[in-house]
Amino acid sequence: MELGGLHHMTAVTTEASENVAFYTGILGLRLVKKTVNQDDVSAYHLFYGDELGRPGTEITFFDWPQLRIAPNHAGAGEVSTTELRVSGRGAVEWWAGRLEEHGVAHSGIGERGEQAYIEFTDPEGQRLRLADEGEAPRVEAGVPWEGSPVPQEYGIRGLGAVDLTVRELGPTAWVLAEVLGFRLVGEYEEGGERVALFEVGPGGPGSEVRVVERPDAPHAHLGRGGVHHIAFRTADEEEQRSWRERIRGAGLGVTPQIDRFYFRSIYFREPGGVLFEIATDGPGFATDEDARHLGERLSLPPFLEPRREEIESRLTPISPVGSNVGR
Repeated sequence: MELGGLHHMTAVTTEASENVAFYTGILGLRLVKKTVNQDDVSAYHLFYGDELGRPGTEITFFDWPQLRIAPNHAGAGEVSTTELRVSGRGAVEWWAGRLEEHGVAHSGIGERGEQAYIEFTDPEGQRLRLADEGEAPRVEAGVPWEGSPVPQEYGIRGLGAVDLTVRELGPTAWVLAEVLGFRLVGEYEEGGERVALFEVGPGGPGSEVRVVERPDAPHAHLGRGGVHHIAFRTADEEEQRSWRERIRGAGLGVTPQIDRFYFRSIYFREPGGVLFEIATDGPGFATDEDARHLGERLSLPPFLEPRREEIESRLTPISPVGSNVGR
């Protein structure tokens, strides 16, 4: 039993239309599913990814407008940066120019070993990094959507890694290594902070978690521009059930298996405070929409479909803000 890598990252937006404009128009991802938060149907749940929203390519957002006055407070117990993979240093250099062209401030091209990267934020402060995935990635990359404003050879190919910030490395490292089967592949100092790099499954981009230890960090408080949780991949419901029993056996509280229609989920919080999810690879986003028209209408799982009129009446329509941005 082994996790397959990163499945998706879910964050918070307070401006759904602007969020769609940035992630599709500037970053060139495809809006593969426009649905609602199943635990709070007054909120959109927006999924971005490759051409089909394959597992490992998905960045998702809950739209919570009530948090407009509450920006995320960075600190310990959160996903502090989400890394997106692109193919080759040339792609990183191309993105430096694109971000500048669209007025997105960035760090300039940095180097970590042989890996080139750029750090930047979205308009609400979401911390992002674009990084070269290397010549022979072991986790299969996504296929950038041919309808994207970004040329396919430079397109974002999925999640590369996530950075977790915690006060104490040990408890989080124990969960990753002893409970979830990650491998510690390196430790180093960066900016005076201790960093441990873990990988799972095939390893490399698409499977990596960096744990940053900051003993003096304040506790993070989720808000606009923050990450709600990170999800890891498992093959199917049967394997997910085994993961649930393993997590329970380690003394960690874990939810029952939850049917999200597009995948199944379990959730638990690791000792450092970060919310983890383990999600199945299927059934996928083409379950209720033609692959040619993903994300074009509000999709609801069958158990919410009878409430469509009520749900739609509570949602602010997503206007085509910047629908041609980046083209």
